[in-house]
Amino acid sequence: MDDTTHDIRIRPGGPADVPAVLAMLDGAVAWMNARGNTEQWGTVPYSQIPGGVERVQGYAADNSPYLAELDGVPVGALVLDTGPSPKMPMIAPAGEPELYVRLLVTDRRYAGRGIGAALLARAVEETGRAGVELLRVDCWAGGGGELVAYYERNGFTRTDSFLSGTWPGQVLARRVSA
Repeated sequence: MDDTTHDIRIRPGGPADVPAVLAMLDGAVAWMNARGNTEQWGTVPYSQIPGGVERVQGYAADNSPYLAELDGVPVGALVLDTGPSPKMPMIAPAGEPELYVRLLVTDRRYAGRGIGAALLARAVEETGRAGVELLRVDCWAGGGGELVAYYERNGFTRTDSFLSGTWPGQVLARRVSA
């Protein structure tokens, strides 16, 4: 099923979308670094970090990826999974069926067009369609909490805080009508 919101088309993604997603991730790292944020994702382009390419390839093959497009150009990506990353053992299982936002990234050249919000709305829709009532996400909680506030503006509520080494994180949840 394809959705269109404010000229944003959201479609299922797949292995052919890996280069576009990696380009968005690399662009996000450069954008964050230009703003002085080197703590969230570091300073190395995502496509060059050990395991980065393989992680995105795994998302495309093993999870539920969605791509947002404007005029046929990929401008955002969302990956849904059935729970948090096994690489984040400090995030407790929900104790009930859930869908989990494993990745949300937008092309920073298209910032302010509601791409991330449209992808999160799709995640809510897919969660309800799956008969699941809980959608969760974890994110970086540093830098004044701007990313946490973004998810709150999109209907999520803070649940658990965590540390991954020195990296401050926040788990957020949203109830969905199944």
